[in-house]
Amino acid sequence: MDSGLMVTNEFNIVDLLNLGVAIAIILAGTLSVFYIFFGGISFILSGGQEDKIKQAVHTIRYAIIGLIVTIFSVTIIKILGLIFGFDLLSLITWDRITELMNGVINKIATGGSSSSMPGGGTLR
Repeated sequence: MDSGLMVTNEFNIVDLLNLGVAIAIILAGTLSVFYIFFGGISFILSGGQEDKIKQAVHTIRYAIIGLIVTIFSVTIIKILGLIFGFDLLSLITWDRITELMNGVINKIATGGSSSSMPGGGTLR
């Protein structure tokens, strides 16, 4: 009997961890840039009202802090990867991310019968 948890049978756990880290970093950076843009538009449209200006400035400030934290997290992950011998940031290429995501989706769609999967490792 196939269950939903058996989907990862042919994936290497490191590949899945790398995919999660890559997606989280891309999502955090994208959201930070979006909120900087949103705060800038709010600042422009504030019309001189003090409370709206404060809210827009806070939005921009926290978005920049989030972007800095994201950049520092990438740096820390890279340093830890060098120390422990892992290449945790190898997936932060669009081609590699889409390849793994397509592999996971194909594995789910076929119910685990696909034989060519990225990573090549097995979890048993």
